[in-house]
Amino acid sequence: MDETNINWVLAIACLLAGIGIGALGYHLLNASAGNTQRLRQRLAERERELAELKDGMSDGLERIARLAESLQRESHSLEQEAEEARERLGARSLRRQALDAVSPAAATPTTEPAAPRDYADGNRGTLSEDFGLKQDDASTPQPPRY
Repeated sequence: MDETNINWVLAIACLLAGIGIGALGYHLLNASAGNTQRLRQRLAERERELAELKDGMSDGLERIARLAESLQRESHSLEQEAEEARERLGARSLRRQALDAVSPAAATPTTEPAAPRDYADGNRGTLSEDFGLKQDDASTPQPPRY
């Protein structure tokens, strides 16, 4: 073979190898671009879901604030009703005032209540200081010591 044919064969082989390497590089770079596109799409979906959650959260918080305000108004009205009822029930009625004027006031005892008594009829009862204590400790046998 001629030397020129070898140069042409070598040039064609290098050209084909370069085209193959270029196609492989394009495929790998394009695959990562597709992956990047999928990641961007997922990110956009997550951001949309997050925005929906924030909107839902703000709606829920507004509803809670309205409910708390209504509870506060109701508790205030209940406090007013309780105050009115206390004033109404706390005032002495005319019938009660008339009964107090007619009947004499009950005599309040000024003497101190009597101390409790021990009903043991001369024996030491349950209120004595030595109730339940054994007196014959000497008569019980001691266990042997080894």
